[in-house]
Amino acid sequence: MVSMRSVIVDKLASVTQACGLAHEVRISADIPAEEGVVVVVEVLNNKSTYNTLELVSGRMAKVGKGDVVAGALGHRQALFGYSGHVPESVKPGDIIQMLNIGGVLGVCDSINPEKGKPFDCRVLGVALNFPYLGERIGVPARAGYKRLDAAAPLDSRGIPVVALAGSCMEAGKTAAACAIIARMRHRGLTVDAFKATGVSLRRDILAMEDAGARRCAIFTDLGVVTTTRANGPALTRTMVTELAAGKPDVLVFELGDGILGTYGVDAILECPDIRAALTGVVLSANDPVAAWGGVKLLRERFAIEPCVVTGPCTDNQVGVEIITRQMGVPACNAIGNAAALGDRVIEALGLAAAAAA
Repeated sequence: MVSMRSVIVDKLASVTQACGLAHEVRISADIPAEEGVVVVVEVLNNKSTYNTLELVSGRMAKVGKGDVVAGALGHRQALFGYSGHVPESVKPGDIIQMLNIGGVLGVCDSINPEKGKPFDCRVLGVALNFPYLGERIGVPARAGYKRLDAAAPLDSRGIPVVALAGSCMEAGKTAAACAIIARMRHRGLTVDAFKATGVSLRRDILAMEDAGARRCAIFTDLGVVTTTRANGPALTRTMVTELAAGKPDVLVFELGDGILGTYGVDAILECPDIRAALTGVVLSANDPVAAWGGVKLLRERFAIEPCVVTGPCTDNQVGVEIITRQMGVPACNAIGNAAALGDRVIEALGLAAAAAA
């Protein structure tokens, strides 16, 4: 029988949301070194930057030395953040790092100077769930409400689907998604939304919910901590199908990271059935050169014509004119001209009449 002990956890990271853990957690020393397994760790250092954690409540909490945190094993390859991997084995006493503010834990391979060194964390044990009614048999807790079906079919039920792709991370995709969702809601449309790729963090779908999305989902709900080319298409098919079953007027989803990133955006856009389900694609880019490259990639590699370009490259009229003149694509800023951006997408999706009604 596996030995157990109780620990008091100060902070439950958002990646563990589906586990329903209380702050008193039973842990075991028998830790599967697998992505998604929930582990309890003690933070060993303080940080002055990148020093917060998204909790299961969605609130951001400052983390410090001595905090006991429940997170999940995972990998990350971020251009503007930490990169790391799941170690081959994990045991109590091992030192691993916190790779993102959603509570993803692993061995850090590379840092971004702006973020400083990551939190070092001493492993205490694996968090246990007790699924067998009336029995004290604990099993390792894992991220997600259910497991991903790799063979999941795609059925959008004819509902218009708009995807937001970016030149890289931090290119304004979430701000654009929220602007589009808010405008659609203002015009009477029911919108459901999800995030298809990236590293587990609920902040973006919470922002979409705040903007007016009726129902939101994220890949973490399906037990995936970090998306890849291998699971990105199945995740997208699953979430499109599940949200479409609720019969919204339109589906909006964000492809986290960039088109050329490591999280599977390109694999999703390569799939003929997914491309066929996309009614519109919005490109977010940081500058005109990134916009030019993004439009070229979408057109030449994926046979996708973006309906509008947004992001920091459209922060003033100079960028807007460069994009519209040289690329032949409408450009609109999500911050300064949010309603116009939303109206452009509504028109491109053929929903203007439905919105007017």
